[in-house]
Amino acid sequence: MEFKEYVDALIAFVRDHAVWAPPIVFALAFGESLAFISLLIPAWGALVAIGALIGQSGINFWPVWIAGALGAAFGDWLSYWIGLKLEHRVQNIWPLSRHPDMIPRGEIFMKKWGAAGIFIGRFFGPLRAVVPLIAGIFEMPFWRFQLANFSSALVWAAVLLTLGDGISQAISYFWP
Repeated sequence: MEFKEYVDALIAFVRDHAVWAPPIVFALAFGESLAFISLLIPAWGALVAIGALIGQSGINFWPVWIAGALGAAFGDWLSYWIGLKLEHRVQNIWPLSRHPDMIPRGEIFMKKWGAAGIFIGRFFGPLRAVVPLIAGIFEMPFWRFQLANFSSALVWAAVLLTLGDGISQAISYFWP
């Protein structure tokens, strides 16, 4: 089974079992935001697709949005913690071991952007995978990280879900 088939099956499941939408969105957002795992699970497309179901199927936006934001924030929080605990040893773990330039580039990025880098990194796939990890490695102050982490997660989840809902509405408007 290809990845697209898994995503299609997941979307069909959510459409048929709306009560499972928040936990599924939480898990997708958590995986999408977790260091290393996010490189393997590009879940943002599934989140947009689930957002497209919100208007059509009567799924309540608010629990799905909060679940997506919390999943993303907790994924980044765990990545930050891994960075704090493993520090530069994380360079020896795949996939960073295959890309030794990521940590120095991440350090430059974090020094330039600081807490705003957490917010920026949330919206760009390759950065989303490493920015919280880098913040932990270089010991960004905990509360500064969490403020940027949770605020960016709320915006990110809302953008993906409303993008899907907007696409769904546009399609139903142009092709009734």
